Amino acid sequence: MQEITDNKKENALLLCADTGDFDAEASAAELAMLAESAGAEVQGTIIQRRAAPDSATYIGKGRLSEARLFCQNRDVDLIICDGELSPSQIRNIENFTEVRVIDRTQLILDIFAMRAKSREGKLQVEAAQLKYALPRLSGKGKSLSRLGGGIGTRGPGESKLESDRRHIMRRLHALEEQLEAIDKRRSLLRQRREKNSVTTVALVGYTNAGKSTLMNALTDAGVLAEDKLFATLDPTSRKLTLPGGQSVMLIDTVGFVSRLPHDLVNAFKSTLEEAAQADIILNVCDASDEKCADHIEITSGILKELGADPDSIITVMNKCDKSSNIFELLPFGKTVMISALKGINLDLLLKEIEGCLKTGTAVMKLLIPFTDGKAAGELRNCAKVLSEEFTPDGTLMTVSISADRANDFLKYTVE
Repeated sequence: MQEITDNKKENALLLCADTGDFDAEASAAELAMLAESAGAEVQGTIIQRRAAPDSATYIGKGRLSEARLFCQNRDVDLIICDGELSPSQIRNIENFTEVRVIDRTQLILDIFAMRAKSREGKLQVEAAQLKYALPRLSGKGKSLSRLGGGIGTRGPGESKLESDRRHIMRRLHALEEQLEAIDKRRSLLRQRREKNSVTTVALVGYTNAGKSTLMNALTDAGVLAEDKLFATLDPTSRKLTLPGGQSVMLIDTVGFVSRLPHDLVNAFKSTLEEAAQADIILNVCDASDEKCADHIEITSGILKELGADPDSIITVMNKCDKSSNIFELLPFGKTVMISALKGINLDLLLKEIEGCLKTGTAVMKLLIPFTDGKAAGELRNCAKVLSEEFTPDGTLMTVSISADRANDFLKYTVE
């Protein structure tokens, strides 16, 4: 898949079919930001109101004629459509305008491919790209087209098409095996954190809301923080000490975007689930964005799909120093108004995190009779064993355990 990055910026024209299913102007503005993040320079936007996208040309032949004239006059070399196109639509638009065409999904995939740094991130992006490319092989031009369906009509076109399809399927299978192994390791790490009573706080939210800036402000993590969409793809974890002295693990995650390609949601599902299963979830929003309420709704919807507990979510209104009507918003759940860049109200956010922690930890000294080996085994799984000694009366254990489980072992307590 060809990326749209080069030393020379490509001039891009955006096309959007307004079917009434979403705010077309807001979506087109977001597409412009995505294009700029990918290295393109947007020359203009054409929005065509239709009952449904045209099956052949996406926005209709009349508006496409305007697009062709615009491309000729403005030296446009890339058309980006604000929707997912079929192979025939891409081919028809390219033939009519004589300009290269990509759709919203391909643009986002290219940005992800540019930004992924970790091995897991690169594997996830490659898997999503291959899933996107697989049904579109027949639309990649004459070199991959089917030449015929009977004896004497087969040729290199069909052979090339089928060999590419088999290659993609083999590669996808290999990627899925590698990602499954990584997911197992992540599950083991999560179990170890739970055993050691490590509390996790996850930063989630719309892309470019300031999550990485907030993480840097709280932990001096040195995470890349840029005014670009999807500046952060690879999860980052840092230790954060709360005002009361308790340490938690703060996790930065990939940002969300409206109409995020389904394959990308699936590809990053394990990473997103890691955030959704955190003890506390900080839903970071850009309070200065006029679509802030929509962004909260999008993020909240994804968290709900992933099974996140609504009671564990704190809505963090970032960049509040730039917003004049912030208190008119109706945020989701508990809310803290902050400015990560200027350090405003970060102390209030830390106190809110501390107050929302469901359980603290307790250190207990327990004597487990040898006849109750099951209890000792359960303690080793659910608590952090600080010391363990065998005595004539049983196993003497000092453990750090979550407060909600401490009650289960009170009968074994010794002075």
